[in-house]
Amino acid sequence: MGEEGTGGTVHLLCLAASSGVPLFCRSSRGGAPARQQLPFSVIGSLNGVHMFGQNLEVQLSSARTENTTVVWKSFHDSITLIVLSSEVGISELRLERLLQMVFGAMVLLVGLEELTNIRNVERLKKDLRASYCLIDSFLGDSELIGDLTQCVDCVIPPEGTLLQEALSGFAEAAGTAFVSLVVSGRVVAATEGWWRLGTPEAVLLPWLVGSLPPQTARDYPVYLPHGSPTIPHRLLTLTLLPSLELCLLCGPSPPLSQLYPQLLERWWQPLLDPLRACLPLGPRALPIGFPLHTDILGLLLLHLELKRCLFTVEPLGDKEPSPEQRRRLLRNFYTLVTSTHFPPEPGSPEKMEDAFHQAQLPRACYLVLGTEEPGSGVRLVALQLGLRRLLLLLSPQSPTHGLRSLATHTLHALTPLL
Repeated sequence: MGEEGTGGTVHLLCLAASSGVPLFCRSSRGGAPARQQLPFSVIGSLNGVHMFGQNLEVQLSSARTENTTVVWKSFHDSITLIVLSSEVGISELRLERLLQMVFGAMVLLVGLEELTNIRNVERLKKDLRASYCLIDSFLGDSELIGDLTQCVDCVIPPEGTLLQEALSGFAEAAGTAFVSLVVSGRVVAATEGWWRLGTPEAVLLPWLVGSLPPQTARDYPVYLPHGSPTIPHRLLTLTLLPSLELCLLCGPSPPLSQLYPQLLERWWQPLLDPLRACLPLGPRALPIGFPLHTDILGLLLLHLELKRCLFTVEPLGDKEPSPEQRRRLLRNFYTLVTSTHFPPEPGSPEKMEDAFHQAQLPRACYLVLGTEEPGSGVRLVALQLGLRRLLLLLSPQSPTHGLRSLATHTLHALTPLL
């Protein structure tokens, strides 16, 4: 049987499409990395059935067995990615987006040319090891959600205007238009140039910084899967406080020595207190004291045009269920409403056939898990108004007849923030 109540077991396979040679296999169990590997015969069978279909001009995209969901996806007729998950009820949408992020991570750290024109398989295997840390973070129980929503995980700092002004001044002094302030993989503030980065690099770059071991400073070569997939750029990171880093995307200049420590101290030493106030924002996303209804156990707010999101399962302290369970509930609810109820997101390949169908689409829905008796079963509600979509996880005490009203009030309160 599939595994319920946990992340299940996930196996990710990467193969050269033309030869079927495995390039890597990564696994996780219950959200943690696992050493369990699939037998070569299973890998060969999974790739073989996919290639057999292609030869007959049949595109095999997904399959379900009694206890496993399998999704295949080919990229540039060169790389085939296959993911297997034993999590009960997992959606194809979630696994498809996982594969998109994995390929984006491969391009980010290796470059598209190496992946589409494979000259030396053994060398490519070695080069791809640089992407394992980032890829494993997608398979694990991450506190972020940008891998699924394809939106940038953000937080709202208490003194955002002050930080934004310092960021713009620092960017001008450093000679680059692409600068952001990142806490635990989430963007606190960014320059206009950084926000104009396309998908998936806008999601991948902060996620990469959050997944790397702590370092005072880094000079990291990266490719931009959308903007510059064949020519590398430099990702410079400077640690201001533990888990709070300054990120710059630039060309050959400036040298890291020009930024650290002189320029760094000049712009950021005076802002030590506002920077410290950003540290708790990692899991919370919202400033301490932001007014939220006490029934809210977790929330996900998306701005569908700006491709940014706020995600937290710790808005008001400790209650049941656990943060891990809350994240899983909100992730599953997001895939449900995105694939079933709400209109396609801007920039997605799905298109509505006509305006009539669009007019008939729902703008709100809710789900009760457990019994509907008062005081039992958590509630999930989703509401879309204009370019914003809000998903709430609510305690069993929240009455079903008041879910839409509570969601509408919460969305209006959050709208000025995102």
